[in-house]
Amino acid sequence: MAITATAPHTARATLGAYVALTKPRIIELLLVTTVPTMVVAANRIPGWQLVVWTLIGGTLAAGGANAFNMVIDRDIDAIMERTKNRPLVTGAMTPRAATIFAVSLEVISFAILATYVNFLSAWLAMAATAFYVVIYTIWLKRRSSQNIVIGGAAGAVPVLIGWAAVTNSLSWTPVLLFAIIFIWTPPHFWALAVRYRDDYQAANVPMLPVVASLRKTTLEILVYTVVLWALSMLVGPVAGLGWVYGVAALVAGGLFTWYAAKLWLLAREDKADVAGAMRLFHYSITYLTALFIFMAIDVIVRHH
Repeated sequence: MAITATAPHTARATLGAYVALTKPRIIELLLVTTVPTMVVAANRIPGWQLVVWTLIGGTLAAGGANAFNMVIDRDIDAIMERTKNRPLVTGAMTPRAATIFAVSLEVISFAILATYVNFLSAWLAMAATAFYVVIYTIWLKRRSSQNIVIGGAAGAVPVLIGWAAVTNSLSWTPVLLFAIIFIWTPPHFWALAVRYRDDYQAANVPMLPVVASLRKTTLEILVYTVVLWALSMLVGPVAGLGWVYGVAALVAGGLFTWYAAKLWLLAREDKADVAGAMRLFHYSITYLTALFIFMAIDVIVRHH
């Protein structure tokens, strides 16, 4: 499909295109996991300046990675209904301008994190970008049905950055938090891919619902969700959290598993409950947000 310039080139439209390149809704979710991780790492509410600089640096790094992703994927974005209005498809932004923007964000991010936070967090942010762009977008996305499984590691790095920002080190707790987001990503994204299965098939992207039966896909979603629930229950004893987090993890994980089990039970080889898949997708966002917020609440409640 040809990519044509259809968007008006006003200052407001150009600004909107630059913002769209960063995929702000995805960044919001990354930041929701970063701040509670910093609270757990500090065992209290950390200094506001450290939080602000960490969030700015992390936002810029994630935004740059997403912009690179849009440059590389602009051909398949033009084919897919879900992504056909992205700025590089509509012509609101040129690939050259988007690439310069992405590089600039990464340079500024590294400078901010290295100067106002620490070098460990800065290098972790750059590693996440490199993994997302090279390993996921360039290598895996168009070649393997395990693309989102392996590529999901990039989205789990913000918890490592948050922990490193506070402690300038890593330990088993941030590794476990990393594992939670890593395992959360496949059921979250596969639920969305069930809805947009035809889009991915048209773009020749081998997301699991495209290359496997929907019965198998929903079973994979359920398996990952059960593992996620188990991992979330380990956080309490490993991180020294109390009953507030424990109850939240138990209830939220149980509800996530119920949604996943219902989706699997209703699925057939060639058809799945699309409405149920989207309920699972939207709940997965609520789940991750709640899980990390209750980590922070647990720390605050026990120290006040």
